[in-house]
Amino acid sequence: QVQLVESGGGLVQAGDSLRLSCAASGRTFSSYPMGWFRQAPGKERETVASISRSGGNQEYADSVKGRFAISRDNAKNTVYLQMNSLKPGDTAVYYCAARTGYYSGLSSESEYVYWGQGTQVTVSS
Repeated sequence: QVQLVESGGGLVQAGDSLRLSCAASGRTFSSYPMGWFRQAPGKERETVASISRSGGNQEYADSVKGRFAISRDNAKNTVYLQMNSLKPGDTAVYYCAARTGYYSGLSSESEYVYWGQGTQVTVSS
């Protein structure tokens, strides 16, 4: 069992940066590939980024490639999402999630077992 708690969301202007954090409970955090997802009002939840258990591999959705960076600190049981050059289209609730098994890039949300409660990111123009 893993419990995930996101933080770091807020209201920013276009072009600003934010760093989201996701703190995990438990001693087996390093055994889980992790992902960040987002859901905008009226839209389906989409995969934003994913990272392997060691942190050595990452994948990004085309919409955020070059602007967002996912990382993890297994000693701190935390995964991060650095978001730069934010756009109004990035406005959404952002969720972190953990999956079991092997890392396989941008997996669908159905592959993820544990979810945080989400943190709101609002980007004004």
